[in-house]
Amino acid sequence: MIHIPVLPKEVLKYLNPKTNENFIDCTIDGGGHSMAISEKILPNGKILGIDLDEELIRHLKFKIQNAKFKNNLILVNDSYINLKKIVEKYNFRPIGGILLDLGMSSWHLEKSGRGFSFLKDEPLEMRYDSKFKIQKSKFKNNLTAEEIINKWPKEEIEKILEEYGEERFTKRIAEKIIQKREIKPIKSTFQLADIIKEAVPQKYQHQKIHFATRTFQALRIAVNDELNNLKKTLPQIIEILPEGGRIVIISFHSLEDRIIKNFLKGQSKKEIKILTEKPIIATKEEIKINKRSRSAKLRAAIKI
Repeated sequence: MIHIPVLPKEVLKYLNPKTNENFIDCTIDGGGHSMAISEKILPNGKILGIDLDEELIRHLKFKIQNAKFKNNLILVNDSYINLKKIVEKYNFRPIGGILLDLGMSSWHLEKSGRGFSFLKDEPLEMRYDSKFKIQKSKFKNNLTAEEIINKWPKEEIEKILEEYGEERFTKRIAEKIIQKREIKPIKSTFQLADIIKEAVPQKYQHQKIHFATRTFQALRIAVNDELNNLKKTLPQIIEILPEGGRIVIISFHSLEDRIIKNFLKGQSKKEIKILTEKPIIATKEEIKINKRSRSAKLRAAIKI
């Protein structure tokens, strides 16, 4: 699966990149958004591209080795939670705008082998950091979905399924997990998907959204501490942007969007002007081409 960037026209509209301006892409992934931005900022504009996954950085380096903007792109294997430190380390200023696309990479689902998808039989890892096989990773995230499923108490599993997955059958799924793990450890995505299938009503198994989607989402968010990382990153974006600098944030579920909406609303009384009264969503045409875009919501602001 090729990673297609979501809302590309809208990202360019609200970031409004101009010749020789510098931008930060906090989750550069396959580089789709950054390539579009680079066309507008050449010859001297630069992009600071950050990604937690070393493998994605390596793939992107190979992909752009003959691109005309390869010398204008600074690639950093780190977490956007360290945004301020990264900007200081590379002395990356002035900054015209910052993009934060919170969508997970198609590569993680299709190629990583880390258990993000219930459609493939893989170990229940779910860590974005590519060093997940090493006992102590560079980013000190040693928690896995397998550990949550097999070692956490039922109440904690219920809590994450309810809070992060907004799952209707939280108690039934958690109870079934506890029951099954007492017989044998739950180690694979197929094992977990089968357990969820047993736990939920038959009618629920034939909904538009796959019955395992919310549980897998909740586990991924918990493993990578995604919501807390977002809360810690948003103030850094405001702090490092100069007056006139633009912010574009794309989220993919209501929990993220709520955090972003409330943060921007709070800052609008002090340091920013919100450019999107309501979140921007994909057109029907884009959704036909890229199904991932159907849940995307874009919010934008400018530092004043």
